Amino acid sequence: MKRKNIYRSDERGFANHGWLKTHHMFSFANYYDVDRMGFGVLRVLNDDIVEPGMGFGTHPHDNMEIISIPLKGIMAHKDSQGNESTIKAGDIQVMSAGTGLTHSEYNFSKEMDLNFLQIWIFPKTYNIAPSYEEKTFHYPKDKWVLVASPDKSQNSLPINQDCYLYLGKFSKNNSVRYTRKSNSNGLFVFIVEGKATIEHESLHKRDAIGIENPEEISIDLEEDSFILLIDLPMDR
Repeated sequence: MKRKNIYRSDERGFANHGWLKTHHMFSFANYYDVDRMGFGVLRVLNDDIVEPGMGFGTHPHDNMEIISIPLKGIMAHKDSQGNESTIKAGDIQVMSAGTGLTHSEYNFSKEMDLNFLQIWIFPKTYNIAPSYEEKTFHYPKDKWVLVASPDKSQNSLPINQDCYLYLGKFSKNNSVRYTRKSNSNGLFVFIVEGKATIEHESLHKRDAIGIENPEEISIDLEEDSFILLIDLPMDR
């Protein structure tokens, strides 16, 4: 039976650390809601705004897939694997923390805020060697662009989980369909910008819907929209 969970933008956890303003879709840090511990293998979706010149100092991770999606500004990355780079809107970075790594993420700009989505996904295989990749993507109008997958299909970035992450920019009054990859998968759809109706629910900017047992969904665009869709296993 198809089941859905609605996540409204104004119901997310929020923390203001001065240099960082962050919204948490799921329980994270000081925000805890027993009903919001993730969706399937998706554990974290944070919407972070970092002040100029500030950021997350060097800290460790292990056994987690970490995807960063800059929306505005420039992010500076550095990690214990020797990777050092800057990424901006249109770029995606993926880290498999595996057996363990340390990294830092900073706002490279001294004048402009950095806004990025931080996504954590439980891995399929634990204790693999850590890895890092990044890539620039372009979004043709009204098409899904696969940005991360387990098999690097369609020039996507690799992820150590049977997840498929898509981004797409869609036109107002258009309707787009999506069919899940596996009968055991669910779908998580996040409205980055815009407004759309999904499963008879009107979703606005930063709203999301998690759908269990969906064979196919239809997304009806009420405004020009930028949308993240994650096709993911429901069992960890």
